[in-house]
Amino acid sequence: MKQEPAAPEPPVQRAAPAERWSGGLSDLSPAYFGMVMATGIVSLAAHFGGLPVIARTLFALNVVAYAVLWTLTVLRMLRYPHRFFGDMIDHLRGPGFFTMVAGTGVLGSQFVVLEADFGIATALWGVAIVLWVVLTYTVFTGFAVKETKPSLDRGISGAWLLAVVSTQSIAVLSALLAPHIGQPYKLEINFFALSMWLWGGMLYIWMMSLIFYRYNFFALSPGDLSPPYWINMGAMAISTLAGSLLILNVGDAPFLHSLLPFIKGFTVFYWATGSWWIPMLLLLGFWRHVYKRFPLRYDPLYWGGVFPLGMYAVCTHELIDAMGFTFLGWLPQTFGYVALVAWTAAFIGLVHSLARRFGLIAAPKT
Repeated sequence: MKQEPAAPEPPVQRAAPAERWSGGLSDLSPAYFGMVMATGIVSLAAHFGGLPVIARTLFALNVVAYAVLWTLTVLRMLRYPHRFFGDMIDHLRGPGFFTMVAGTGVLGSQFVVLEADFGIATALWGVAIVLWVVLTYTVFTGFAVKETKPSLDRGISGAWLLAVVSTQSIAVLSALLAPHIGQPYKLEINFFALSMWLWGGMLYIWMMSLIFYRYNFFALSPGDLSPPYWINMGAMAISTLAGSLLILNVGDAPFLHSLLPFIKGFTVFYWATGSWWIPMLLLLGFWRHVYKRFPLRYDPLYWGGVFPLGMYAVCTHELIDAMGFTFLGWLPQTFGYVALVAWTAAFIGLVHSLARRFGLIAAPKT
């Protein structure tokens, strides 16, 4: 019997670039401003580490990234308002919005340190404060009044500590701007920086208690241990940075002088706590990727893992300046290089992810 020739397989339908763009926009992670946070702090770490070309290059890239991300965020809000505002009161995605505040604050700090452009830095400071107020009271009020809420082990992650980072980023930028502003505003901005620093520390204690409880009393799967858990350390690192800057500003505000022993004690406390987290997070990362063989592939949340490394380098540099701990002098440069390597890996992952999304390279076969 003569066999009929097999019908040719239908061609694989590929999504048009416009469809891929639309899908990417609707699913855009609220935490993508973590790229601005990471790029900004690695730029500052390079600056303090004696790498001016890298610092300037990353600064220019960060300005572009900030503008692009704001454009995409506004487009997403206008085209997909239900998804956008729904994410704000989602226990896992909502805290990612705080990267908008922290990214704005870190970029403002770059303008102060690298450019001495206090006008743009002040404008970014104002934007960060407005975003902080809107997001803080929208996100946490939304969580409080939701009728259906996840259990603790399903609803909390290290990303919640982005609320701490955003608060401390405003404290840092305020402390950087204060010396360049005349009285009486110098006093007021230093007091504002102090207040934000104290609130950020209290918020960390609240949230870290819940996260530590979740770690030790609920089952932890590799998928649960997402990269934002590095913010456990990063939130303490940026708190150390803010405290160190307040110590350096003590001559501008008498009330800081009266609180100096308290500020110094808590600044070292924050640094020590952040340092304790580093071996713990490395061990958990080894358990996740080596022992449990969880795949290591690009995720925008990995920018939340780069940021703490750069922040630890910068905060230790400023701690040495504020407290005279010269014996720690090897740490800033060491962590600066580690952060630069981590940033490069994340950036390569981003480029590869975008190229695959738009069909420039083939997707891996399953």
